[in-house]
Amino acid sequence: MKWSLRNPIGFTPLPVTIITSVVYIGLLITLLVIHLVVPSAPENATPAKGINISEAWGDLKVLTNGFHPYNSHRSDFIRDWLLRRIETILRENKASNATTSLNDSGAVGHERRSFVQYSERAVIFNDMTSNVTFESGKLSVYFEGTNIIVYVRGKEDDAGHWWTSQSKPDGPGGVLVNAHYDSVSTGYGATDDGIGVVTILQLIKFFTTPGNQPKKGVVALLNNGEEDFLNGANVFCTHPIARSQFLRTFLNLEGAGAGGRATLFRSTDTEVTKFYKGSKHPFGTVVSGDGFKGGFVRSQTDYIIFHGILGLRGLDVAFMEPRSRYHTDQDDTRRTSIDSLWHMLSAALSTMQGLTSDTSSTFEGGDPAKGKVSNGSGSDAVWFDLFGLVFAVFELHTLFALSVTLLVVGPITLIVITAILFKVDKLYLFSSSKHHHHAEGDDSVGLQGWRGFFRYPIIFAAASAGVVGLAFLLNKINPFVVSSSPYAVWSMMLSAWLFIAWFLSRASDFVRPTALHRAYSLLWMFAGGWVVLVLVTVSEERFHIAAGYFMVFYFAALFLATVIAFLELFGLSKKSQYADEYEDNLNGQEEFRSPRSGSISSARLLAPGREEQTQEVNAEDNEEEEQPVETTSLLRGRVASTFANYTSRSHVGKPPEAEEVFGEPKKGRVYGYEQPWSWSLPAWTWLLQFLLLAPVAVVFVGQIGLLFISATYQTLSDGNSPFTVYIVMSIASVLLLAPLGPYLHRYTFHVPTFLLCVFAGTLIYNLIAFPFSANNRLKLYFIQRVDLDTGINRASLTGIGRPFLDEVIHTLPSAAAQAPSCADSESTGLTECSWNGIPPRVVAATHPEVPPLYGYADWLTYNITRIGNEAYIHVKGTNTRNCKIQFSRPISDLRVKGAGDEGPFKRVGEDGSREIRLWSRTWEKPWDVHVRWESSGENDGGGLDGKIICLWNDENKRTTIPALEELRRFAPVWVGITKLSDGLVEGSKSFLI
Repeated sequence: MKWSLRNPIGFTPLPVTIITSVVYIGLLITLLVIHLVVPSAPENATPAKGINISEAWGDLKVLTNGFHPYNSHRSDFIRDWLLRRIETILRENKASNATTSLNDSGAVGHERRSFVQYSERAVIFNDMTSNVTFESGKLSVYFEGTNIIVYVRGKEDDAGHWWTSQSKPDGPGGVLVNAHYDSVSTGYGATDDGIGVVTILQLIKFFTTPGNQPKKGVVALLNNGEEDFLNGANVFCTHPIARSQFLRTFLNLEGAGAGGRATLFRSTDTEVTKFYKGSKHPFGTVVSGDGFKGGFVRSQTDYIIFHGILGLRGLDVAFMEPRSRYHTDQDDTRRTSIDSLWHMLSAALSTMQGLTSDTSSTFEGGDPAKGKVSNGSGSDAVWFDLFGLVFAVFELHTLFALSVTLLVVGPITLIVITAILFKVDKLYLFSSSKHHHHAEGDDSVGLQGWRGFFRYPIIFAAASAGVVGLAFLLNKINPFVVSSSPYAVWSMMLSAWLFIAWFLSRASDFVRPTALHRAYSLLWMFAGGWVVLVLVTVSEERFHIAAGYFMVFYFAALFLATVIAFLELFGLSKKSQYADEYEDNLNGQEEFRSPRSGSISSARLLAPGREEQTQEVNAEDNEEEEQPVETTSLLRGRVASTFANYTSRSHVGKPPEAEEVFGEPKKGRVYGYEQPWSWSLPAWTWLLQFLLLAPVAVVFVGQIGLLFISATYQTLSDGNSPFTVYIVMSIASVLLLAPLGPYLHRYTFHVPTFLLCVFAGTLIYNLIAFPFSANNRLKLYFIQRVDLDTGINRASLTGIGRPFLDEVIHTLPSAAAQAPSCADSESTGLTECSWNGIPPRVVAATHPEVPPLYGYADWLTYNITRIGNEAYIHVKGTNTRNCKIQFSRPISDLRVKGAGDEGPFKRVGEDGSREIRLWSRTWEKPWDVHVRWESSGENDGGGLDGKIICLWNDENKRTTIPALEELRRFAPVWVGITKLSDGLVEGSKSFLI
């Protein structure tokens, strides 16, 4: 204790334990608060001229007051309401002195006709004419759009109706901001994508407010049909504005979770990402973007259409958690907040202000691919936020240059310092002894410089293996517990690694104490980090992966900390000076000489162990026992130590104490039984090393770990592997705590003992806890299939594992006496179980008492005419605007009557199409489809067979799909129901051509 009080930052147990613990706890709490707590919305509802948060929140409540997928009647209501809201906004801003041009007089109702409203400052496109046919693998899609487009004219835009011209408009180009106003059939869409929609309404209001006119024009797109193959964005690509080459950049607003902060998911390049820096509370990392590139994130957004098809450069901002509420009835305004709305709105506003103010040539030029915009080429970006306050963005090329520099400069620097230390005779590292010449002859003085060299890699490997073993254990015993208890898993892994590493560090330090433990530990970490950085650098150059950026900063901190460890050695006396001083103090003490006269090293070698020293001290007359201090060994005392026996030797007399060799002042600066020459090592440099290394590791690794796990830990119900989540958590735990490794041998037992208790408790909990709860539900995927030819009706649930499915199905009154039929899917890793469901009522019966099955034949009608290897298929569904045609073999071409120019799309893929999905903006409108196929050459007459299926997914009337309503009422509270496919109910008829 005396030592600690003399030097509160000395490298002794109390300061080390307190300082490192406080730093880690402070940093981790800060990260968690930033990650979990959304910044509060301003108390003033109008924080900027033209922005009203309360108004936006009210709009969100209207938008989410029911399910509104494309194939629902409420979708029409939402569309009409949006048009009225936009017209009201423009009228309030005196930007609605418009003339109206009607393009389709056949539709009924003002909002359901295609029209364009012109004014000097804004133009509304009520697009009810655009359609598109495109292929997606072995699938073809025909879609009729119902998008709403608002163009806010920029100060430097061309005047007039430039979108009607075939030539490219002059000026700096425009900025697209997009959100989709459809929801899934099982979710209210508060964050997917209601907040995005009301954000765009506020952006329209802001940019049309007098005094806020942008320099570059704004195109606000509210598209319908994103939830089904990104149809709304695809059909926008055929609109005159999209094909005019006017647009250059875009901002896509999305929701892949159900609240929290809106994160920057991905971006196309460095130049466009810089405009996100203006966000007051930036949030995100390039790791998520690389996750999309690598296929770790399966879902997609309209981002890939705007960038991949149109060639625009832009950003994808989205909510990402909690995923258990995503696409369910918990994606509502009760479970999100006005704070989340403001977080997205404020980020979108600052980003759009930046993009619309930039009139440079950054987004111009280049040789675009066919159909894409000529807007130059950007550079690969690295970006991340720091504590939700600062946003860093720079080129991947810069990161690569920094990586290469560190790989070269790091080792060379250490080699040069090592050479200088050797030159000045202070290289105690890798030195077992020092050759010494004295009057009685030559001898060697022991330095014990190799002691502890192999210690850290063994400790690191053992602790890391323990954490990885826990990942295997959880994956085997309770693989889904992370879905509801991610922080219990984090706590278990972090506490396990630290306790194992501490125990092995203290044990090895007791057996073989060394003053070089910290230096050797950092040197091993430097070597390991160098190898990892080589891999990161290769991925940067060859695969353009920026996700390893954290390792560059991690290694830079390791490099600096290791350099300090080497520079510390300059504070030591020369090895020759130490040997001389040692010889001088031993000279004349012949009783301590070994039988081999003149051997100084022999005297050191025959030094008694700690047990013998204790016995000799106790034998002294009337000598008071030494009071323990912090530097006293934990096991030092009267009891014989097994670990100390390795030093016991038979000897003559008592060897000199440290004060006999160096004097009392120097002896007091040697910690415990470490090497006597270490008395002059600086006592404060450990703190500098730690403060360089630990914050970098915690801030970068902690942020990425939290973001990655938050985005994936509840995707297990989608069929993702839980083992991947656990392995990432174990790796992140190791990287987070590795900076403590060089200092754990100085830790007191208090913190590790507490963590041992934490580990025991969380381990037991993680192994036995039920993995789901009312707030962290298991998502099961529902669909009901009706064979309209036979009347067979099967409801089904798809999810992870038969036990969960059986438990849910057996709670249903209609299925209690049934044995469900189950089958596993190799492609998704999920299991589908079906049973005889309650007949759906998606088509109105002639009388309420008439069972639905008596009207099955009228749900879907079709007619097929064949001419050679071609056929004309006429399809009509009742009370729906979505059907599909499935074929037993691929067709080579198709065309839907009334389809327009496909623009940049192909109707059929290279391997043909096995399915055509049809969407109409008009209810019960028939489709006429012309298909062609190649003869198989077999004796089948060259014909074609398959199924025609129509889909229904309007569940706003609870009696429409009784099987789904039964699930909502009787399923356990830990279950959330979502859609399996485009439709909640599918009715099919078979055909043979």
